Amino acid sequence: MLAELSIKNFAIIDELHIPFQKGLTVLTGETGAGKSIIIDAVGLLIGGRGSVEYVRHGEKKAELEGLFIIDDTKHAVYQKAKELGIDIMEDHMLVLHRTISHSGKSICRINGKLTTLAILKEIGQTVLDIHSQHETQALLNQDKHIELLDYFYQSNHSNFKNHYQKLYQHWKELKYKYEANNKNEQELAQRIDLLEFQLNEIQNADLQPNEDIVLTDERNKLHHFETIHKNLNDAYNALHGEQKGLDWLSHAANNLEEAGEHNKDIQKLQQQYVDHYYLIEEISYQIRQHLENMDYEPGRLELIESRLHEIDQLKRKYGQSVEEIMTYSAKIEEELDEIKNRDQHLANLSEMVQEAANDLLLEAKELHNIRKKAAKQLEKAVLMELKDLYLEKTNFQVDVFIPSKEKGIPFEGKNVRPHEDGIDQVRFLISTNPGEPVKELDRIASGGEMSRIMLALKNIFSKHQGITSVIFDEVDTGVSGRVAQAMADKIYNISVGSQVLCITHLPQVASIADTHLKIEKVVKQNRTHTTIQELSFNQRIDEIGKMITGAELTETSRTHAKELIEMNHKR
Repeated sequence: MLAELSIKNFAIIDELHIPFQKGLTVLTGETGAGKSIIIDAVGLLIGGRGSVEYVRHGEKKAELEGLFIIDDTKHAVYQKAKELGIDIMEDHMLVLHRTISHSGKSICRINGKLTTLAILKEIGQTVLDIHSQHETQALLNQDKHIELLDYFYQSNHSNFKNHYQKLYQHWKELKYKYEANNKNEQELAQRIDLLEFQLNEIQNADLQPNEDIVLTDERNKLHHFETIHKNLNDAYNALHGEQKGLDWLSHAANNLEEAGEHNKDIQKLQQQYVDHYYLIEEISYQIRQHLENMDYEPGRLELIESRLHEIDQLKRKYGQSVEEIMTYSAKIEEELDEIKNRDQHLANLSEMVQEAANDLLLEAKELHNIRKKAAKQLEKAVLMELKDLYLEKTNFQVDVFIPSKEKGIPFEGKNVRPHEDGIDQVRFLISTNPGEPVKELDRIASGGEMSRIMLALKNIFSKHQGITSVIFDEVDTGVSGRVAQAMADKIYNISVGSQVLCITHLPQVASIADTHLKIEKVVKQNRTHTTIQELSFNQRIDEIGKMITGAELTETSRTHAKELIEMNHKR
């Protein structure tokens, strides 16, 4: 649930800290008081599109922060956070933060860690869902209907599209490869010339594995030849010769040997000493051998520099190392072979594309059959919800069909065009009057009917969605009377399983809430400010009384408001 929201320098809000409770919370107030601004702030907090216009006039930045508490460790947000490398606190707290500067820059944080807007959106929309009048309008877009139907079925069958989508991706990749290889002759000839030039250049260089590393090491040694030779020579001379290091070490060995003849402990010490003496003597021989093998060739350094320059030129074109250059060489050699044997290669690719398409269409047909069954289940569920919302005479249908396309793949007597979700198209059809044929939503439903249809779908989906908080922004527009009470009941039912925040102008919805927040706009020192207050029982009666009359508060409206609150809380 959303436990607390902090807003600073956002639109007409200078600073607000709003604690939220479980259950249903309503926000009421006069038009323009800032109710929708608060919802806008929440929308930006979960990844919505920002704008410099949201920054309060005269301020450098707007700051938004929300504290979410997700007690259920099996909630989808935990898996999503794990995938994105985000740690959720041990006390199940998730803090989302967003800053929008007056220059338009946006800074996002999750639990104090900087993140991208895309990741903020992924996490945010896992825990909170905003339903507004705009979303109701989105229901009129038929392209969204397949998403809604799939979500309804997917709630209980989470992987039902996975196999199809893997086949679709495989088919797309093969199709792209076929089209890329099926270019015109002039493009292919130009491509062959380029690849042959590059391949010849690399092959003529006769590169050896790790050659650049080996040569660089040898160059370093040659650059420091004199220093290395002098130091090795000095080291050897320090060890060998009369009155040199080994001579004195040998002398010490003799002294220890004589002393050891009279003391067993010194005998052991002398043996250890002798072992180390022989080791140093062996090292001195290796130093001498290294010196004898050192041979400076003045021309060798010049050859190495020339070769490394040649390799560097190739690196600028084909890779950061000799290994990458050789890998690139193998790649273009394979591409050349494919182009030169294009006809056979295209035939093979065409066969593979066709096989992939056949598998894809079989799986798409299976998806189609699943959707047909799911459509009947969704129709039944929606009609039951609409009956509660006094649309019992409504005929609601989910039409699942396979459209014929002018350019597509032949399938069952028509041409079809696969997309990410299959080959289906889905339409929600409705008739609100008995005897009238079903038609598209935008041709039949009024504003009030659309609000009820959307609320019916939201009530169905909220049971499976796993969203911890749902926000309704004036979804009750266009309804009144018993319909308003029915919508209030539906909204309250959703709050049983998820925290619900609801902006409303309906007394029926306000009276059924667990918490009532009043938002007001005040002017102080010639600046507009937004305030928020949690209402007591008596204050709720006054506020709802005003909502009933739409004007001044009267004793009759107060009595009606009190009865409405008491009636709704006895349910």
